[in-house]
Order: sequence, then C-alpha cells, then structure tokens
Amino acid sequence: MRLLRGEYLVLIATVLAALGWVASKQVVSMMPAAQFIGGRFLLASILLVPFCWQVLRHCSSKVLLHAFGVGIVLGVHLLLWIYAVTLADGLGEGAFIMSLAMLFAPLLGWALYRQPPSAAFWLALPLAMAGMALLSLSGGWQLDGSQGLFLVSALLLSLHFNLNKRLTVQLPPLSAACVQLLAVGLLSLTVAWALGATSHQMTSSGWGWFIAAAVLATSVRYVLQSAGQARTDTGTAAVIMLIEPIWTLLFSVLLFDEALTINKVGGGLLILSALLLYRLRESRLLANA
Repeated sequence: MRLLRGEYLVLIATVLAALGWVASKQVVSMMPAAQFIGGRFLLASILLVPFCWQVLRHCSSKVLLHAFGVGIVLGVHLLLWIYAVTLADGLGEGAFIMSLAMLFAPLLGWALYRQPPSAAFWLALPLAMAGMALLSLSGGWQLDGSQGLFLVSALLLSLHFNLNKRLTVQLPPLSAACVQLLAVGLLSLTVAWALGATSHQMTSSGWGWFIAAAVLATSVRYVLQSAGQARTDTGTAAVIMLIEPIWTLLFSVLLFDEALTINKVGGGLLILSALLLYRLRESRLLANA
C-alpha cells in the first residue's frame, strides 16, 4: 500500500530517532554523557526557534515555565537513558525496553489523573511483561545495570508523556518541544559542570556524529514527526512510530555487531506485539466512540 505523505514523514522520523541511538553511542565514547546531552539538546532547541518563535513570543510566562518544568522531567529521563547507553553492549534491548513507556503511561495516568486504562491496555500488559522477562533472562531472572536504567528511564518517559499531554493543550507540540529541549540542554550542562565533566577527546568523526545527533536525530526528527502527525490520523502515526526499536536493533547489529540471541529476538517481538495490540485496539475503540 502506497504511503501517504504524512505517513512517509513519520516513517523517516523513526529512522532518524534510531540514528540518534547510534550517534549517541558513538559520541559518549569520546565525550562525557551529560555534556553530550546538554550540547545536543541546546543546539537542537536553538535550531527549532525559527519554526515557533511567533508562538513563543506571545506565550505567557506561566505557560513557558510549565513547559520548562516538563522539560526538566524529560532531561532527567535523558540523563539516565544516556548513562544506560554508555553501559550497554548493544542498543536493541534498550530500544525495546524504552518502548514500554507507551504502556507505563496509562498506569501513571491512572495514578495522577484517575483515568483508568482501557481494556486494550490490560490485554497488552501480559505480553509486554513476558517480553521484558525474556530480555532479562541471562543466567537467571535478573536485570543487568543497563536494563535497569533503561527501565527507570522508560518510567520517567511515561511520566513525561502524561505531563506533556496536558501541556500541549496550552502550547503547540513543536513550540512545547523547543522549550523542553532548552530545559534539557541547560539541566544537562549544569550536571556536567557539577560533575566536572569538561574534558573530551573528540575526533572529526565524533563531531560528525554529534551534529547528526543534534540536527538530524533531534531537530529535523521533531519537525518531521510533528508535520507527519498533522497530516495523518493519530492511530496510524502511532503504529508507524513503533518501528523505531526495530531500526535501532538493525543499526546496532550492523554497526556494533550486537548478537541476536533467541531471548532478545523473542522478548523484542513480544513487546512489539503488545504495543501493536494496544495501539490497534485503542484506535478501534476511538473510531467506534
């Protein structure tokens, strides 16, 4: 079936998101993690300003502070995520674990706003738990260091989903992203300064990966994703975005020789199946509402 323009843009955004995983893995071998996140997201925020300046200049200080606060939550998530990336041998497992944030979000929404999850969530949850169990099965049922950090990071990302959903009622998504990326950059650079993480030995290829992460995997990705979501229905865009961990795994296998074990493939497929079930059932429920 021929992809529509909106679907095509969202698909490209998933490839760029996966590229961000690869670029991050490359850069953190040469630059302190917090410094990388700070520089990457500060630059990305600056690049987004021309697309949303007219909206931002008419926003109240209350709305901007709200967006900045939501960005701080995003920043804590990203700092944990990048540290997990530095510990992980490959990227596939982490990408699938991070995708669980989509299922954690309804639970946190229930706790924060008393909005009980739909029936689709309860159908998908056992599959996701089984997938996570397979990923953690390595000489026993336990999470290694990077898996545990990815899991905590996914929980924080699901919190950000809930907070950001309320924020975008007040501020268009691209403008909200611009302010939040600024918050991430400033928070991360502050952490880098507090830790004394200023020394780095960047090569020319390292700077190339840094630019790819900041420009392509962050700024361009947000623009394409926002434009694509505006041109297609929410359910279709959400399903396409589930492809991100698959791209990430493929890139990791090709570039980092990540091993494709039975547990990893099985766990990833179970998690992906859970997310597809949840998204498709949710879309059907909304269509029938």
